[in-house]
Amino acid sequence: MAAKSARDKIIDAALEIAGRQSWESLRLHDVAAELKLELNDVRACFREKEDITDAWFDRADAIMLQVGTDPSFPGLTSREQIHRLIMTWLSALSPHRRVTRQMIYGKFEPGHLHYQIAGMLRVSRTVQWVREVAHRDAVLPWRALEESGLTAIYLATFFYWMHDESENSRRTSAFLDRLLGRAGRLAQCFPGTFDSRSQPDRPTPPTP
Repeated sequence: MAAKSARDKIIDAALEIAGRQSWESLRLHDVAAELKLELNDVRACFREKEDITDAWFDRADAIMLQVGTDPSFPGLTSREQIHRLIMTWLSALSPHRRVTRQMIYGKFEPGHLHYQIAGMLRVSRTVQWVREVAHRDAVLPWRALEESGLTAIYLATFFYWMHDESENSRRTSAFLDRLLGRAGRLAQCFPGTFDSRSQPDRPTPPTP
């Protein structure tokens, strides 16, 4: 197994410390002390604490992209593919669900407009990766409709998941499946959009 990079060690330490305290109370000097580093060593990887949030979500993106390499993935319907991708992304964050929730809520605090704008761009990035892995190739104007619908589904599922304590996030999985089913039925009116290749009334298998 490859040794962890300094960047990964900093992310892991920040999450562990925030898990013992809170994300709001975490300071980068705490991370440096935990890893016996100088603050300049931390700054070489992250300019500010918020960059660690982005890196945490980037890690989930990378895990999600690996789903597309599964030989069985192309044989799934669009609905099943998107369900599996989003649930894989959330599962990657599950070990630190409470801290992840605190990261998100911190972005919406008054006075953090620059974080809120960056957060919306970050959402768009993950949605675009979902579309890439699922080979969603719609073009304008259908692409805009598909992206808007998928973004709404992704955000609703994310916020539902943040408070879901069920085993393996089964309630979130069912919630996402319902949203995708509704989107699939709506998509029948718009050929070329989000779920037109799938079987909208076929339930997605529950997440293992």
